[in-house]
Amino acid sequence: MDKLNTALPALLATDPAAAFPATVSDHGAGGDIEPPTAADRMLHAALGRMTSGVSPAALALAWLDWTLHLAQSPGKWARLTEKAWRKAGRFGEYAARAAAGQATPCIEPLPQDRRFSGEAWQRWPFNVIQQGFLLNQQWWHNVTTGIGGVSPHHEQVVSFAARQLLDTMSPVNYIATNPDVLRATCAEGGMNLVRGAAHFADDWRRMLADRPPAGAEDFVPGRQVAVTPGRVVLRNRLMELIQYTPTTPDVHAEPVLIVPAWIMKYYILDLSPRNSLVKYLVDRGHTVFMISWHNPTEADRDLGMDDYLRLGVLAALDAVGAIVPGRGIHTAGYCLGGTLLAIAAAWLAGRRDERIRSLTLFAAQTDFTEAGELSLFIDDSELNILEDMMWRQGTLQTGQMAGAFQLLRSNDLIWSRIVNDYLLGTRAPMNDLMAWNADATRMPYRMHSEYLRRLFLKNDLFEGRYRIDGTPVALADIRAPLFVVATETDHVAPWKSVYKINLVAGADVTFVLTSGGHNAGIVSEPGHRGRHFRLARRGDGDTWLAPDDWVAATPPSDGSWWPAWADWLEADSPARTAPPPLGAPAHGYAPLDPAPGRYVLER
Repeated sequence: MDKLNTALPALLATDPAAAFPATVSDHGAGGDIEPPTAADRMLHAALGRMTSGVSPAALALAWLDWTLHLAQSPGKWARLTEKAWRKAGRFGEYAARAAAGQATPCIEPLPQDRRFSGEAWQRWPFNVIQQGFLLNQQWWHNVTTGIGGVSPHHEQVVSFAARQLLDTMSPVNYIATNPDVLRATCAEGGMNLVRGAAHFADDWRRMLADRPPAGAEDFVPGRQVAVTPGRVVLRNRLMELIQYTPTTPDVHAEPVLIVPAWIMKYYILDLSPRNSLVKYLVDRGHTVFMISWHNPTEADRDLGMDDYLRLGVLAALDAVGAIVPGRGIHTAGYCLGGTLLAIAAAWLAGRRDERIRSLTLFAAQTDFTEAGELSLFIDDSELNILEDMMWRQGTLQTGQMAGAFQLLRSNDLIWSRIVNDYLLGTRAPMNDLMAWNADATRMPYRMHSEYLRRLFLKNDLFEGRYRIDGTPVALADIRAPLFVVATETDHVAPWKSVYKINLVAGADVTFVLTSGGHNAGIVSEPGHRGRHFRLARRGDGDTWLAPDDWVAATPPSDGSWWPAWADWLEADSPARTAPPPLGAPAHGYAPLDPAPGRYVLER
């Protein structure tokens, strides 16, 4: 608070226009909104900190839209009343039969809801408790949806908020109504709660000290994870470029450049040796380069999307071209890194630059009109308060980003952890993917504002309005073949959104839909049990298939999609050759630190 009081006079004296870049402020319908005053921004930033980045105005608008339209829909009220009585009758009948031990469930949980799958939840009285909760949850879904006149976005916000409130009241979360917790408490004389209190105290201390969760210390980059040998061959203020050491006597002639998202540390693709995509490619004879992004600080607040393009993708392409000269480059981008790579590929194609031999996108969106539940946090009001928080901090902090993603899967990522860690007193063993997930990064103020407004809010890239140096880029200009991977249960980049690349691509598209979510579906090494995928190629000029029709027409294959991708990369490639040297000192790319480099260790 003292720092805030000290900084306030200087901030209030700041020229608002100078503190608010044109690329960020140009967000009105006509692009003519006045730059906000520093006083307004300080107020919004403070408000955002109190609400964890949620705009009270956005919630109020959604609630008002819903309540006003509900109030003037007597037919909807009548239907809801009828449903309430009908559900009460079903529940009463079920409760009577359940007491006699003859009950058949009157409602089933949604497929993704595993809270009541245990055997104890099927016995009286807990079967009655969970059925009552599910009926109530279904009724509230009816209350918050299907009202004429409510904007789709506001309906989603209200329904999401209601679902979050209901989840806090789930019988799973309370000792007296959770049979597993009751059984453990009786069997252990309450020692599970004592352990849970110790876990809570440890987690609280770690949070206050900004330390990683318990067990993450066993997965340190360069020791247990991110251990594939290599060298940093380029370092600038935004990224390090790692070239991996070959493990085969000869290699495929065309190198592979991977662009991860800067919302995450790169080693999601180089976890433990058993599930490292990088190691898998190197062991198949590929020369692999990986970008490792700098974790931004307040000093990097003015880095924008163009900086990530030039200092990131284009700088990496220049380096790879110098180290492996005269060869096309296979490129792959993950999540936000894939979106940036698509922008780079479209821009280069528009300039007749043919360095990119192929383009692979892992769970990466180019169209943002169906961006899933993450779009709940994206509207003008939300972005206004989020931008002012970032203006005050210089970056979007790791906890603010992680909180939004956790809310999208609150049952799996929040409430189940509370029950297991604090009520049952058990700790799920830390693994490499969990430790990586806790190793979060920040986002620069300018870049994140541009990304959310230009891509998420306005959809400029897909609709041909995204500009570089004043020139629009078009995805249709891309002529390099595409290999696009989406995951079935992705909450960050829903697969039907990723699939839309087929609508604008001017080249062959091989589309893969794999089991798993945004991370686990990509980290899907051969031998991973229970994995499957669908794969089909669409040539330039082939007839469009709607997403559900594509699924119906494409049978699944068991196993990992990695071998199919590697086969695709290797098809029609030149003959293998001797491995290139690590770096190219004569061209300014001297080998520097061993992999994983310095930037991945930044916290």
